[in-house]
Amino acid sequence: MSEQQVLPADGHPLPAVASRVAERQISLRFVRILVGVLLVAFATFAIFASIDGLSTDMRIALSVFAATLIAWTVMDLPETPVALAGALALVLAGAVGEQALFSALGSEIVVLMLAAFVIGAVLKQTGLAERFAFRMLAPFQTVQGIFWATTGAIFLSAFLVPSTSARAAILMPIFLSLSAAIGRPAVTRALALLFPSAILLSAAASLTGAGAHLVAADAVRRVSGQSVDFATWAMLSAPFALLSSLIACGLILYMFLNGEDRQAQAAHGPGAAFSHRDKTILAVVGATVALWATGGLHGIGLPIVALVGALVVASESISGITFKAALKGVEWNLLLFLAATLVIGEALLETGAAKLVVDRVMAAFQGSVAPAPWILIAFAAIVSALAHIVITSRTARATVLIPALALPLAGLGVNPAAMILVVTLGSGFCQTLMVSAKPVTLFGGMEPPAFSAVDLLWLSALLFVPFVALLGAFAIFAWPLVGIPL
Repeated sequence: MSEQQVLPADGHPLPAVASRVAERQISLRFVRILVGVLLVAFATFAIFASIDGLSTDMRIALSVFAATLIAWTVMDLPETPVALAGALALVLAGAVGEQALFSALGSEIVVLMLAAFVIGAVLKQTGLAERFAFRMLAPFQTVQGIFWATTGAIFLSAFLVPSTSARAAILMPIFLSLSAAIGRPAVTRALALLFPSAILLSAAASLTGAGAHLVAADAVRRVSGQSVDFATWAMLSAPFALLSSLIACGLILYMFLNGEDRQAQAAHGPGAAFSHRDKTILAVVGATVALWATGGLHGIGLPIVALVGALVVASESISGITFKAALKGVEWNLLLFLAATLVIGEALLETGAAKLVVDRVMAAFQGSVAPAPWILIAFAAIVSALAHIVITSRTARATVLIPALALPLAGLGVNPAAMILVVTLGSGFCQTLMVSAKPVTLFGGMEPPAFSAVDLLWLSALLFVPFVALLGAFAIFAWPLVGIPL
């Protein structure tokens, strides 16, 4: 019998069904691209023909920014090629010089992330991150204790591995081992929800936890003159990251598990002992993080410390991993994307386009009562927390939200540094849909599926309000105590 004659239960030929599905997908994609092209044309026309008082460079910068935003959201095009195309368009149009692009590729931010990726690759390839996590979890025997300890271990990993997707790949074996040791379907589902949620929320703790944080730190320096180093970022964001991760853990424990499941015993054994090589690697990584945190005392830049740490830890005599092998773990796609978005952000700031937007927002509210600062903070937190639904890249969200949301709202009477932090940390909420973030896709795409899209949506709905409230509380009450007044 030929393939065309094989019929499923509903009596329709399988190839014909697949063909119709593919045709619908192609049609939908064509419509999205067509609508996106029309929106880009309309936005460009409006910027060049309908807005007065802009220089040519301002118009170009705003047009490229609008085009990249539409390409990411409406057309659903890949983030990195779009960002690179936008950066090249700015250079070719003369809005920024060629040196701006080359400087971004070799900027301190990109070098820092490159070195941090090398360190993370060594931790992954040696299996040290996995053994370290199991040692932390070994004393905990009940499901409830394991969940809290797992959240703490994932939180600490944010200071070591500079990518949420890399941490998800490193931690996947731990999830599989715990799931097998406990052997309860409900606990497996809850664990599968916990891992990506804690990975994404805890990333806020570290300056190198996501490329978006480096974009935000650079924007704070440019706009307010305040320097945000590794220690400062941790002081501002680590408590928020830990509390939000613990809230997610508590919600998962008490909304997805019953009392019997929470008190169930796990049959996992004690973690493996660390070898001499493991201890050496941990010492080097610990020293690197310590030097990052004390940069204000010794004056050595974060990228230099990171490069030295990467060269040492990726030495065959130290870790057994060559530098060449460690480089294979670098997410070059993210580095290029980060560099390109830096160029787009710099164009908005250097041409004065971002300042002009802020000035015009302020002029629109002149003579009227501006909203209270806490209302502006709440609005920024809500919008940034929902932005992942239309912009899936965390760095892209920061690149878009800082000039389009944070700075205009700051112009209404809020400290720009506080508003930039709010929209950046708010954009770390990204676990509503299976495609919202790579860790969610990784844990949700297992066979058989560990959790459903409905489970994910339910968790996101439960977590949204406490997340936004916590972020607002930090901006209003906590950050003013450490130098970021509202």
